[in-house]
Amino acid sequence: MENITRLAAHVRTEMSKVIVGQQEVIDQLLLVLICGGHALIEGVPGLAKTLAVKTLARICGLGFQRVQCTADLMPADVMGTNIFNMATSTFSLHRGPVFTDLLLVDEINRTSPRTQAALLEAMEERQVTIDGTRYPLGDNFTVFATQNPIEFEGTYPLPEAQLDRFLLKIHLDYPSAAEEADILGRYEQGFDPRKLDQVSISPLEPSLLAAARQDISAVRIEPTLRPYIVTLVRRTRDWPALSLGASPRAAIGLLFVARALAGVEGRDFLIPDDIKTAALPVLRHRVLLKPEADLEGLNSDRVISEILSSVEVPK
Repeated sequence: MENITRLAAHVRTEMSKVIVGQQEVIDQLLLVLICGGHALIEGVPGLAKTLAVKTLARICGLGFQRVQCTADLMPADVMGTNIFNMATSTFSLHRGPVFTDLLLVDEINRTSPRTQAALLEAMEERQVTIDGTRYPLGDNFTVFATQNPIEFEGTYPLPEAQLDRFLLKIHLDYPSAAEEADILGRYEQGFDPRKLDQVSISPLEPSLLAAARQDISAVRIEPTLRPYIVTLVRRTRDWPALSLGASPRAAIGLLFVARALAGVEGRDFLIPDDIKTAALPVLRHRVLLKPEADLEGLNSDRVISEILSSVEVPK
């Protein structure tokens, strides 16, 4: 597990030079990258969502592109299109921002369902199809999509099929008073998020991310833990407060993220606490509350916590 622990320690240290606090969020961003998944980041404006992803890309030496979603954004604006060259009488591909490593899709729920659907193939198959030709994306291709939890006017809620493609849903909250004072102090001293080149960030060794991903497969799983994961996921499908439970893809994601958590902690074996820690970010966007449960003030996190409490933990 040396590669994963080295990667985690390096990312935490370098991210702290730019991002104040938000340690749990940073760890979850790292888990997404190690597991090769995608993340939906939910938080009000001004919490450094874009800055965190941009900094992570720089630390890991990965390409970064940002798409600002609007109602008139078209799939070709994200994927690219073939352009006719008058001089050569041939078509050439103008690649869109999707051809990168880390793609930040800002306010994804503000773009139309047609453009949202265009991202499905890229997220699931790591390829895009333009005019009938398939173009592969890199192994490090990762979508970090953001959405504002308080604005609903002029938005298009993500369909369940697309939500299920996100490995994690990450919640960002306001920093503490001490952290906010630290942020102000950094700006007083001249910190400028638009000039990350001026921050002395040490990049990762080029091969460390790939090596860390291989380490995940070495994490041992006790026979009793597989049924525990299955029971948790299946319990969401008949829980009284839920009208839609988690899919088998959720169970796979829960296993992968729990193994990555064990690796980050320097263990080569899985424990139930890894599964419990992974459950909220992995499952919260994959379950759907019944209207009456929503009216009672329940939310997905609270329901998942109740399910975790109802399932016996294997010894």
